[in-house]
Amino acid sequence: MIVKDVAKNYGPITALRGVSLTASEGEFLAVTGPSGSGKSTLLNLIGTLDRPDSGTISVGGKPVPPPREAVEFRRRLVGFVFQDHLLLPYLSAQSNVETALLATGVARRERALRAGDLLDEVGLSDRVRHLPSQLSAGERQRVAIARALANAPRLLLADEPTGALDSAAGDRVLDLLAAMRDRHGMTLIIASHDPAVPARADRVTTLIDGRLSRASGAQLS
Repeated sequence: MIVKDVAKNYGPITALRGVSLTASEGEFLAVTGPSGSGKSTLLNLIGTLDRPDSGTISVGGKPVPPPREAVEFRRRLVGFVFQDHLLLPYLSAQSNVETALLATGVARRERALRAGDLLDEVGLSDRVRHLPSQLSAGERQRVAIARALANAPRLLLADEPTGALDSAAGDRVLDLLAAMRDRHGMTLIIASHDPAVPARADRVTTLIDGRLSRASGAQLS
């Protein structure tokens, strides 16, 4: 993944100011910084949920498409985990995971098998039929991680994945994300102000006021 001279404004507010960094295949990169520093904006741009005003982004050696053309790109290459798990409240844990596969042409039986396998991987084989309201906050986030992995992404983006959890549940989620990175070999980028994240990452970069800190471990250009 390569981000080159990326800038983003929201009206009079400058969210990112010429950010450049790279993440190698299979790397765990932590993006830290205070609230409002541009962490979420950076992940949204990398994941094509938004587009930069200037600069370029490439994933897997290919330029990312604009949001309106990026559905297939996200489906094939990118998984997302958000602070608020964004599970559908009326679907079971298994059905929530299966939603990531609905538009991929995967047959119903295969969807069910893959969702079951992923829920087993994240330690929820006994919760497959439970609704989100019947799960703890940490369990809901684990379902969200399983859903993000459903399409075997090359890049997993996690935006404040422990922000709504207590420290014990947060540690379990971070351990799980790191383990999934090791097991599946995808690049993992976590944006967070949680001090537990940098301790687990291969490399740490810090955003301050929309710029990368020169003291961070990012590869700057």
